[in-house]
Amino acid sequence: MDKVFIIAEMSANHCGKIELAKEIIKTAYDIGADAVKIQTYTADTLTLNCRNPEFLVRGGLWDGKYLYELYQEAFTPWEWQEELKDYADTIGIPLFSTPFDFTAVDFLTKINVPMYKIASFEAFDFPLIKYAAQQGKPMIISTGISSLEEMQEAVDTCKSVGNSDITLLKCTSAYPSKLEDMNLLTLQDMISRFSSQGVKVGLSDHSMSIVPPVVAVAMGAKVIEKHFTLDRKLGGADSGFSLNKEEFAAMIQAVRETEKVLGKVDYSVNMANRLGGRSLYVAKDIKKGEVFTAENIRSVRPNVGLHPRFYEQVLGQKAACDLKFGTPMDLQYVEGNM
Repeated sequence: MDKVFIIAEMSANHCGKIELAKEIIKTAYDIGADAVKIQTYTADTLTLNCRNPEFLVRGGLWDGKYLYELYQEAFTPWEWQEELKDYADTIGIPLFSTPFDFTAVDFLTKINVPMYKIASFEAFDFPLIKYAAQQGKPMIISTGISSLEEMQEAVDTCKSVGNSDITLLKCTSAYPSKLEDMNLLTLQDMISRFSSQGVKVGLSDHSMSIVPPVVAVAMGAKVIEKHFTLDRKLGGADSGFSLNKEEFAAMIQAVRETEKVLGKVDYSVNMANRLGGRSLYVAKDIKKGEVFTAENIRSVRPNVGLHPRFYEQVLGQKAACDLKFGTPMDLQYVEGNM
């Protein structure tokens, strides 16, 4: 199978410090992530500075915050992003981003990110998807709040502008996600629905466990995205559902081991091991003309004699010659050779 693409999502875990952002990138590279993702927005490009009730977050990690103040706290300054990309390029790990409006797409196009990620809450903003897809880079789209029809429309939108490099990510838009809410059988169904359209499927995981990525890879996921922080004690708006260095490294190792276990479709037989199997042997000395019985031939290890499939055919036949105990059976030893 192709190597699963593992994305370390930095998001707001830089805590407003560019040097910490660089340390996250370097650590992601060191532990074996395939890419680092950031987000490109400002509070003004993402929401309105409005205190109507619907703009207030209720429940979860951000309970009591208005959207505008949350995004003011969590955003990654745009003036950092080219520097961060150049730094990532220098150490050898791709860095890309999630644009949240047309200006972000323009900015990311200018700094030449290698792909675009559409977040779950923008996954039915089809004009945004179309605009990003027009840039001709691979598209990764989370589907946490999308209906099946909207997933298909997102795919069709990308293809309508000639972009067929599309990955849909099964996602549970809860922060953190409970394992019992993840329903990863949906991912398996997504693969069956979309793979025939040339669309890859993966998992964007907000749980605090490394089990969902392993299960997803076993089901056929091609991309794993998970939030990454150096240490949850550092804080940051997304730290409460991010894996630390040791946890993320363990996840990567588990995914890579899962890939090894899955291997490939292979019905070939290890002939050295097959020698340890069973075959028919002479279990007692037999005289020429003596009848073969369950007492004088047996199916035993090793696999040097006649295949056990011949056992019932040989029983009741006569020996064509004298046979010593421990002789591997052969059809030539059967009178008339059956």
